[in-house]
This record gives sequence, structure tokens and C-alpha cells, in this order.
Amino acid sequence: MDEKERHEKGMGRRRKVLGAAWVDRANARKNSFNEEFQDLITRYAWGEVWTRPHFDERTRRVLVIGTMVALGRWDEFRLHVRAALPEGGFSEADIKEIIMQQAIYCGVPAANHAFKEAGEIIAERAKTK
Repeated sequence: MDEKERHEKGMGRRRKVLGAAWVDRANARKNSFNEEFQDLITRYAWGEVWTRPHFDERTRRVLVIGTMVALGRWDEFRLHVRAALPEGGFSEADIKEIIMQQAIYCGVPAANHAFKEAGEIIAERAKTK
């Protein structure tokens, strides 16, 4: 696969996982400073890793959400939780179980913050229903 094909495949997966609206906003914010980085993550994170056949999309989402708790990357955590509910097939209970698991391996303070962040997303979603 050449780089153009990898980019196209990555953009398709990125849109599927994060939603077209999110990706369109990210693309609209591209500029001469960050354009190459956006291309890199589209080709490699999305076109190379997220499209590998071994793990299904649900497993990859669990891994990413859990990793964001471990690293304390709250913007990315919120992005992936928001994308997982419900378009990604996740329920609130699924998100809770990921955070509970991470409480043991990443620590209670990280899980406590993750519950706060996820709770805000759940509350936002309830308002729009």
C-alpha cells in the first residue's frame, strides 16, 4: 500500500471511529504548522494501526480509553469516550467498567478524574436527548 492509499484508508477509519463532524473540524483547523502532523496521524495511527486485523474496533477503543486514563490525557479521553457513546456501540456501563479496571492498574486518583470527565460527557448527552 502506498502513502496515498494509507492516508485514504486512515481517513475512512478515523471518520468511522471519531465521527465525520470531529474529523471535519480537525481538518478545518489544519494550517502550515500542523498539516504534516495531521497527515502523519491519519496515515499511521488510523491507516496503519487502527486498520490492523488482529483486534476489532471495540477492543481498540477499550485500549485507547484505558491508556488515556493511565496517561492522564484528558482531552483525548473525552474525545474517545464521546465517540464511543453510543455511535461506537458502548454503553455508560461499558465506560464505567473500563474506568473501574483502570482504577486498579492506574490508581484511584486517575480513575476518580476519569469518572468526573466521563460523567460530564454523559450529562451533556442527556441534555441533548
